[in-house]
Amino acid sequence: MNQLRPFLSTLIFLMLLTGGVYPLLTTTLGQWWFAPQANGSLIIDNNIVRGSRLIGQNFTAEGYFHGRPSATADMPYNPMASGGSNLAVSNPELDQQIQQRIAALRAANPQASATVPVELVTASASGLDNNLSPAAVAWQIPRVANARNLRVETVRQLVANYTQTPPIGYLGQPVVNLVELNLALDKL
Repeated sequence: MNQLRPFLSTLIFLMLLTGGVYPLLTTTLGQWWFAPQANGSLIIDNNIVRGSRLIGQNFTAEGYFHGRPSATADMPYNPMASGGSNLAVSNPELDQQIQQRIAALRAANPQASATVPVELVTASASGLDNNLSPAAVAWQIPRVANARNLRVETVRQLVANYTQTPPIGYLGQPVVNLVELNLALDKL
């Protein structure tokens, strides 16, 4: 029993340290230093939570910018079932889905160029992408402006206002957060 006492006391000490003190410390510091991020990066408008800056939403109406296709289970952009379609590039079903998406996008965006941005027809690994490249958003501007009876230049300026560029060019590409952009469209 005397040989087990150091082992058990060390075990209890480490369990309290790693299972209690460390999580409590990191949670407290996270809430103190990074409160918005620690609480989900929520978008709050008039005391109503409209979504998260980190998770996309399924915008399908003509007057909204549409995001990437979502391959999440049950419904698009389901955060409880994040995941990709797992279809390989060589899978004919993926080719068929992409061709159907291209046809639907061209029909919904007749004013846009014939070349559909690839990110509008391919799902991401998570199925929850909230950002698009400025080029993919710009491709949709004529449809959104027409559906909302706005000038194309007004919508183009709004997209420019919501384009996020990295502080240093090699740290990433410029992106547009679609949830924030579509909420701003509703305020116009």
